Amino acid sequence: MGLREELPAAYVERMRKLLGEELEAYLEALELPRRTSLRLNPLRSLREEEIRPFLQERVPWAAQGYYCAEETRPGKSALHEAGAYYMQEASAMVPAALAAVQPGEHVLDLCAAPGGKTTQLAADLRGQGLLVSNEIHPERAKILSRNIERLGIRNAVVTNETPERLAERFPYAFDCVAVDAPCSGEGMFRKEPQALTNWSVDNVRMCAERQAQILESAARMTAPGGRIVYSTCTFSPEENEENMLAFLQRHPEFSLRDVRRQPGIRAEEWGFSEGRKRTEDGSYVPDPDGPAGRMVRIWPHRTGGEGHFAAVLEREGSRLPAAAAAAADAPEAHEGKKMKEKQRKLRGAKGRRAAESGGGMREVTEAWEAFAAEALRKVPEGVPVLFGETLYLLPVQMQTEGLRILRAGLELGSCRKGRFVPAHALAMALQPEEAVNVLRIAADSAASAAWLRGESLPAEGAGRGWTLVCAGNCPLGWGRSDGRIVKNHYPKGLRR
Repeated sequence: MGLREELPAAYVERMRKLLGEELEAYLEALELPRRTSLRLNPLRSLREEEIRPFLQERVPWAAQGYYCAEETRPGKSALHEAGAYYMQEASAMVPAALAAVQPGEHVLDLCAAPGGKTTQLAADLRGQGLLVSNEIHPERAKILSRNIERLGIRNAVVTNETPERLAERFPYAFDCVAVDAPCSGEGMFRKEPQALTNWSVDNVRMCAERQAQILESAARMTAPGGRIVYSTCTFSPEENEENMLAFLQRHPEFSLRDVRRQPGIRAEEWGFSEGRKRTEDGSYVPDPDGPAGRMVRIWPHRTGGEGHFAAVLEREGSRLPAAAAAAADAPEAHEGKKMKEKQRKLRGAKGRRAAESGGGMREVTEAWEAFAAEALRKVPEGVPVLFGETLYLLPVQMQTEGLRILRAGLELGSCRKGRFVPAHALAMALQPEEAVNVLRIAADSAASAAWLRGESLPAEGAGRGWTLVCAGNCPLGWGRSDGRIVKNHYPKGLRR
């Protein structure tokens, strides 16, 4: 039985009111195989001969986006583990493209897991500014954090908070707030059958109510002159156009950007459709000259991807660089009693034990400086903070007390018995030329497979000490060389 036969009658009728004569084309598209796509990571220096076998034609609306042949299995490549690219459905690349993030901005991804949009936003920031990536569900937040680490992103803070708690902490703090809202998932029926199983009209209404609440928090955190990029992977007008119009009624200080006429967007050429407006008979029609026409819908039968909706809300006022709660203490304030108090809040009893036995900020920073002098040609910049026994570099000064934080910027490592042990995240954030010792192995070679299994490798000319192991130009992690063998320090939880 095909997917169209599994669709609830109530859903098909709703889609008939949305699509009219296009309904049959949409239903036929659900029977077609879905296309695999990826986004190259501009934070990596890629060798064309290594990446070319995976790539087919470009995804036109996404910088570095490509369709790829599924049989090439790019997700199994060592280059995937090295953060050379992120596997992402093509339609899901649209919202971050519409965000038009610029380097140096302060950006919040409010519903960020598993990390597709957040890593796309990070790519546009080019390592400058601040990215706060939030996910309310703890296990999904861990997946988000791992993906940020894998792609070598230095300027991201990963939080596990409710939107309301973040809004209390960061009022008017961000140039751009991305809200890829939890939704009924109608656009994902072909990709995720579970979304079809869970579908109901009541669930659509519940999602719309939850999205409206999330939008209220997003509005509180948007700086004057800033913007909210709202997106869903559903077709429901209640969750899309009607939610946007209701938001504008509550917030006259916001207006809709006409995303279909945004610079660089060729909506008609790409098959994007304008939003729908409701008619008196309960059906929906395109609204090219009205407010819904400023929003964009992505249909499987028009683009070949999955279903999506996106809109951009702009707040009135002069555009100023968002401060993102920059009134944090200076780095020195993390020493002594005040540091212990912060660690108690952030890590509870575990953090308290670590603070009482771990020596303090000065000991860790001195160990870090000694390691950096020995192993690095270029030292990352940022605000050093100590969480438990782990040293991080925040991209900017910001208040972290009382927040559930999984990743406070770039994880540098920890001090053990007076020696600094570098974090895997630090290795993944480096370029080969930034490390003193480098061992290059070919991507998808026997050596790279052995490394990902946790095996040691011949040093092959690498000097003694901490060594950055790379698949081509892309880091795979730390090893420690004695001049003959590079002992594997690839995290056990990541080994194949």
